[in-house]
Amino acid sequence: MKANIAKAASKRASAVMTLALLAACSNVAQATTYTMFRDPNCGCCMSWAGHVERNLNTTVTTIDSVDMAKVKAQNGVPLELQACHTMIVDGYVIEGHVPSDAIVRLLRDKPKGVTGLAVAGMPMGSPGMEAGGRVQPYSVVAFGPAGQQVFARYP
Repeated sequence: MKANIAKAASKRASAVMTLALLAACSNVAQATTYTMFRDPNCGCCMSWAGHVERNLNTTVTTIDSVDMAKVKAQNGVPLELQACHTMIVDGYVIEGHVPSDAIVRLLRDKPKGVTGLAVAGMPMGSPGMEAGGRVQPYSVVAFGPAGQQVFARYP
């Protein structure tokens, strides 16, 4: 009987640990700090930040900067991938209109050799650049010491 009680307690403890780990993984996006640097004259940045806040159940801290080229250079954003705003989250750089699901995947998977994700330019239909249903296909590019590679394609 004592063996059955111990076995049941062990199963309960294992189930509790499993649930705790699953909860921690699903909440990784909400537990980090999101800091976005933007030109104070750009309106789409705030729209994109709203997309991140809604979809990741978080708050984006905004820092206005009149020298975005310096922010991008300090954070290693390649020239060909630059866009209008730069966000730092959990040590990663998020450049431009990166969809929230790509950010979640980056934070969850933590791929080796990746400094950040970027959507170059300002493609129509990307988060923050909604244009009455018009959408341009675009790619999210992972960049860093491992080079550049497509991380995701939209739509």
